[in-house]
Amino acid sequence: MNIRKDDTVIVISGKDKGKKGKVLVANPKDGKIVVEGVSVAKRHQKARRQDEESAIVKVETPIYASKVQVVCPKCGKATRVGHKIAPVTISGKEKNKSVRICKKCGAEL
Repeated sequence: MNIRKDDTVIVISGKDKGKKGKVLVANPKDGKIVVEGVSVAKRHQKARRQDEESAIVKVETPIYASKVQVVCPKCGKATRVGHKIAPVTISGKEKNKSVRICKKCGAEL
């Protein structure tokens, strides 16, 4: 799964098509993500103590990661994610690391 927590994404299909939001939770095992302000459901919350009040709470529910595209921070367009090997210096040693890049402008995500 190419989408990670704190990425900005845009929904490309479904009832929330066109909405942008920040990824709050990424679950690669299920292939689902939770996006801020997308796929909002109402849940009834019962009071557990006498001083609490019952309420109807809005909660973001998970959606499939295939329904969103990452928004490039440089060009601002929805894009597919590419990968390239880049040299990175860590504590004086140079290592190769796979980095995510924008397929449209080549900027690092």
